[in-house]
Amino acid sequence: MSTTLQVDVDKAHDVLKSIVYHTPLQFNQRLSDLFKASVYFKREDQQIVRSYKIRGAYNNIFSLDPEQRSKGVVCASAGNHAQGFAHSCSLLQIKGYVFMPQVTPKQKIQRVRNFGGEWVQIELVGNTFDEAAHVASKFCLENNLTYVHPFDNIHTISGQGTVAYEILEDLPDVEVVIVPVGGGGLISGVSAYLKNKNRSITIIGVDPLGAPKMVEAIKAGYPKVLEQIDSFIDGAAVKKAGEITFEFVKQYVDKVIPVAEGKVCTHMIELYQNEGLTIEPAGAMSVAALSQVADLIAGKKVVCIISGGNNDISRYPEVIDRSLIYEGLKHYFIIEFAQKPGELLKFLQKVLGPNDDIIRFEYLKKTNKEFGPALVGIELSNKHDLEPLLERIRENNITYKNITHDDVLRKYFV
Repeated sequence: MSTTLQVDVDKAHDVLKSIVYHTPLQFNQRLSDLFKASVYFKREDQQIVRSYKIRGAYNNIFSLDPEQRSKGVVCASAGNHAQGFAHSCSLLQIKGYVFMPQVTPKQKIQRVRNFGGEWVQIELVGNTFDEAAHVASKFCLENNLTYVHPFDNIHTISGQGTVAYEILEDLPDVEVVIVPVGGGGLISGVSAYLKNKNRSITIIGVDPLGAPKMVEAIKAGYPKVLEQIDSFIDGAAVKKAGEITFEFVKQYVDKVIPVAEGKVCTHMIELYQNEGLTIEPAGAMSVAALSQVADLIAGKKVVCIISGGNNDISRYPEVIDRSLIYEGLKHYFIIEFAQKPGELLKFLQKVLGPNDDIIRFEYLKKTNKEFGPALVGIELSNKHDLEPLLERIRENNITYKNITHDDVLRKYFV
């Protein structure tokens, strides 16, 4: 399989060389010093559609016969594949239908329109990629159209594998490659191509902790459907790994690790503050995983694939919020205040620490009750200040519930 895929990737490179950018491989001094390794970024966020997805989409559509092209093509996507698909349809002048989750960031929807123009029609359905994909597949069958799969197709995988082709051109002695995992198309093409060239190269996949479909597939021995996922890392929030991609991962990937969404947010902020990079959540996953494989990468040449840069600026308040929660600096409580004067003043004077900051307070006085609930958001200057804060709350006999890590309640109230 690996040798065959190598040929397919080489062919895909010939198809794509006039279509896609050969994106930069940039050395990063900050992270190299931090992890005592040589860390490089493969900047697919600088691709023509700001992600590697154009590679697989174009190669897949280009492989279709004239009859398939004339009827039109369909895709489902959380955003990046849709942009690559739309741009490909426009270049090849093929009618395309794009099914996207309703929660897709507006920025990605607009860019799909911009790239596809008159050649693409967008439908917003469901809340996840999987729900959109179900509707897209049904639409294909009903209209006898071709489905351009975002990951579970050998032509898509071969196209994504051209990322590895470029890595080897720029850094022939690469030792470790860290790859974000959505459905598995990118890591399948990259791992099979690199392992065929050099079996000693270590391939590490990174799953979102809130959507660990490949981690769970490896545990189970087959791709299984996750009942619930966190859709925040929209570029990788898939409920089920691909059947084809799972076989590639099983054969060529050394390990797949989960990384917390909050940790990804922290690294998105650090990449912006230190390198000036505006990276989408999935694009920062490989960098966020470095600390979890520090022993494995020490002293080696490491490539982190920055898979995409399509981030809606309106999401940054949530990025900051998730980062602070992950770092243990922001906490949300529902606190029962007694319905009498001076209760808030007592909280401020006897409970709140000198470096604690109330960043949210919502309270509705209940005239017919002895106590009234309030939503209180507190930001700490040091995560170790939490336990003393909780101790002071208990000492003052205040009833409270910490909802910081209760996703349902926090999303409802915050």
